[in-house]
Amino acid sequence: MQLAERIAEVRVWRRSVRGSVGFVPTMGYLHQGHLELARCSKASNDFTTASIFVNPTQFGPKEDLASYPRDLKRDLAMLEETGVDLVFAPSGDEMYPSGY
Repeated sequence: MQLAERIAEVRVWRRSVRGSVGFVPTMGYLHQGHLELARCSKASNDFTTASIFVNPTQFGPKEDLASYPRDLKRDLAMLEETGVDLVFAPSGDEMYPSGY
């Protein structure tokens, strides 16, 4: 399984593979539902990718972004076990660069 932290890395990976690519978007701290989506994607596509990104724009002003559970090492191990080919785990700055 490959880990990409930058958009450019995902683009390079995508150009290197041929066939269908399934995508499982997550905010991390995975559970069995996420893993089932990954397994379904693996069964239906040539490749499967997943994202792990705690998107700050999905939190309201009274919701605590800082307390959202995160465990990247755990999540990566779970996705690798399901056979995911690529995980995109960008930083906030990668997704929302200065001036966004």
